[in-house]
Amino acid sequence: MSKQVHSMFSRIAERYDRANRWMSFGTDQGVRRRAVAMSGIQPGDALLDCAAGTGDLTLLFHDAMNGRGRVVGTDFNADMLSLAEQKSRHRGAAIEWRVEDSQDLDFEDQSFDVVSIAYGIRNVDDPHRALRSMYRVLKPGGRLVVLEFGQPPMLLQPFYFIYNRLIIPLIGGLAGGDRDAYRYLQRTSNSFPYGREFVEMMHANGDFENIKVKPVALGVNYIYVGTRK
Repeated sequence: MSKQVHSMFSRIAERYDRANRWMSFGTDQGVRRRAVAMSGIQPGDALLDCAAGTGDLTLLFHDAMNGRGRVVGTDFNADMLSLAEQKSRHRGAAIEWRVEDSQDLDFEDQSFDVVSIAYGIRNVDDPHRALRSMYRVLKPGGRLVVLEFGQPPMLLQPFYFIYNRLIIPLIGGLAGGDRDAYRYLQRTSNSFPYGREFVEMMHANGDFENIKVKPVALGVNYIYVGTRK
């Protein structure tokens, strides 16, 4: 991960959650809950959440598991992860937090029932390498869950373009304190493959079957769940 991107996430860490709530009009947690529900996670499973950031998705997985099983949250940015650790400590949630690069995970092969990444795969240097790394640590029959931005239907794209180009940097500046950072995040979300293209990327980097694709919030978000053979 480039030093510039690492520095950007450190700058916005303290206000990251608030910016997410504002920019999504409060829907971001609901989308994460949909991803958790689609994962098929069960109490007693082993869960790895990559690019965990401030820990919102990791904590939702922990709750769905009723606090039973192994829950690991990783991120390449220690400043983001320290906020996640504070949240889990405040709630008494037993979660292991580790600074890790999702492109080169330091875990044993086939050690997790579910591996997830939310809004992070587009920000790594090599998404293909990250997918291979996450696939490696999945158990046979385990699920990879990816939550990422997509694009709305053609009819709504002009409005979404205006929102992305003008409104998101403005809200990011007000809520997150760094308009340039949210311009960068907006650009990466616009250019990243989604739908069929991303499914093809998953197939190219792992032996997945039964890949489920769920557009959420008018296609602004996409949830992908693939099972390792």
